Amino acid sequence: MKFVEKYFEFEKYGTNLKVETLAGITTFMTMAYIIFVNPQILSTAGMDFGAVMVATCIASAIATLVMGLYARYPFALAPGMGLNAYFTYGVCLGMGIDWRVALGAVFISGVLFIILTLTKIRTWIFNVIPNAIKYGTAVGIGLFIAFIGLKSAGIIVSSKATLVTLGNLMEPSTLLALFGIFLTSILVSRNVIGAILIGIIVTSLIGMILGISPFPEGIFSMPPSIAPTFLQLDIMGALNLGLLTIVLAFFFVDMFDTLGTLSALASQAGYLDKDGKLPRVEKALMADATGTVVGSLLGTSTVTTYIESASGIALGGRTGFVSVVVAMLFLLSLFFYPVVKAIPPYATAAALVIVGALMMRSVKYIDFDDYTEAIPAFITLLTIPLTFSIATGLALGFITYPILKVFTGRWKEVHWLVYVLAVIFALRFVYLSG
Repeated sequence: MKFVEKYFEFEKYGTNLKVETLAGITTFMTMAYIIFVNPQILSTAGMDFGAVMVATCIASAIATLVMGLYARYPFALAPGMGLNAYFTYGVCLGMGIDWRVALGAVFISGVLFIILTLTKIRTWIFNVIPNAIKYGTAVGIGLFIAFIGLKSAGIIVSSKATLVTLGNLMEPSTLLALFGIFLTSILVSRNVIGAILIGIIVTSLIGMILGISPFPEGIFSMPPSIAPTFLQLDIMGALNLGLLTIVLAFFFVDMFDTLGTLSALASQAGYLDKDGKLPRVEKALMADATGTVVGSLLGTSTVTTYIESASGIALGGRTGFVSVVVAMLFLLSLFFYPVVKAIPPYATAAALVIVGALMMRSVKYIDFDDYTEAIPAFITLLTIPLTFSIATGLALGFITYPILKVFTGRWKEVHWLVYVLAVIFALRFVYLSG
């Protein structure tokens, strides 16, 4: 224990083993819903549910261990919400791309992360991207996730007349989904630790008791085989001009999400220096870059830092030991497959809706008094859910932003990289149309 205390500098940060362990357990509880939700989302794309569950737990554990042991920060990582939905509904189902090719695109974006992190270019790129695009993308993903949650719950259904309409709210599974949304909303509003996880479990149990869904066939078991997804990615298939925007979408969204999350968590924990910068930021960025590459090899979508880490920090967690505890709990979760498999989609719908609502907070950072900022942000956040594609919304935002700046005489406000990306995205639309 003395080695652990010395390595993680417990004395320096005024903490101890008990506090760090409890903080780790707390962080895990707040984000454990991903173990249920991620396999459900990715299995819709044709991936094996059990294999994705194993990939989710292992990729999360490895990335979080890198964060804890290498960067030594109390931040936990897992497959990102929004990116997993885009992977399934935008890329695989929306564009008809095989999940193996999509995993190849995730792998390429992860390799880009590593290269740009090592060269410190990643932070530079983040700083030159307009805030309108960053925040518009975050809000758009929130709407996208919530839309998918409402759809999976049967609250929103398709309509020939109006595209979408209200579903049959008297359907038992839909009623339970509504119950789950309200229950989780109340728990989140009351700052209950593990609110989303509790909402999923309670909703599932009620559904099982009422006979709407079956009880799990046991509690513990050996982990299912990861063979159906392990090393199944198609990298060569992803090295296609038509998939360039998909790779860039995975890259930019994860970069926005990770750097924004790191900044928020570092500020809460008091890690930022006098210039507002995070020490060892490259090491922290390397954790999600490594997690993304490893995750694509195992069989899951982009891995990123979770804002839920704030719950452990709020409890006093200050060192990488918090992340080590979270990683160990992810590995332990591998042996609860019967429970994970038994969680019905109507129970996880609430997680999608509530996470989507939480992502809406970024809308307050959009400058609506400046139309050259507000309109690109609005186009981005609106077209992401309406086209079921983060890439499309991101591309339209990048194209709109420089056009408005140029024709209002403010072209100097736009970095040259944004002009380049706008041309690339525009050419991709031409390429697809042709």
